[in-house]
Amino acid sequence: MPYETMQAPAAHWLQQPDLADNTSPATLDWLYDQGSLTRRLIQLSADHFCVTPLCEGWQRLRDDECLALGLAPGSDGWVRESYLRGHGQPWVFARSVAARSSLQSGGLDLEALGSRSLGELLFCDQGFVRLPIEVCRYPATWLPAEQRCDGLWGRRSRFDRGSLSVLVAEVFLPTLWIAADTHSEKR
Repeated sequence: MPYETMQAPAAHWLQQPDLADNTSPATLDWLYDQGSLTRRLIQLSADHFCVTPLCEGWQRLRDDECLALGLAPGSDGWVRESYLRGHGQPWVFARSVAARSSLQSGGLDLEALGSRSLGELLFCDQGFVRLPIEVCRYPATWLPAEQRCDGLWGRRSRFDRGSLSVLVAEVFLPTLWIAADTHSEKR
């Protein structure tokens, strides 16, 4: 593992009604947007968007991921971590996971994605159903070293297609909020 994803305390994933009243409407809009985050980032970046894979491969899933996927604690799965970038800046850290058995029977080859967006693939395949979005303050130790910062908002949702389940977590980095604020000021 490239960094300490297993040593952090468990995150407290919440659904929208559980959030405190002091969360800004702009933050809530990004956290609970039901559309494709990739498409929204492409629009915000004026088509200066790319995906940079950081690591991918088979590894032990975190307990919160196993719980969300209905797996026994300590199950193995495919993990893909990447940056979603606008204008070359990392705007979002993404971590996508799926159980080994689910991938083997589900016909999705995550190894072949390369620098393509998994989110876009999930939104283009009408067979996938998105379950409710959950949010948390993402543990800093779960982030790449250069992005470790306490209190960053993260969200996740599970996408199901038959027996295949893919859990996608997205952490909004400070550079995204700067870009979003700049964009809204120009309007």
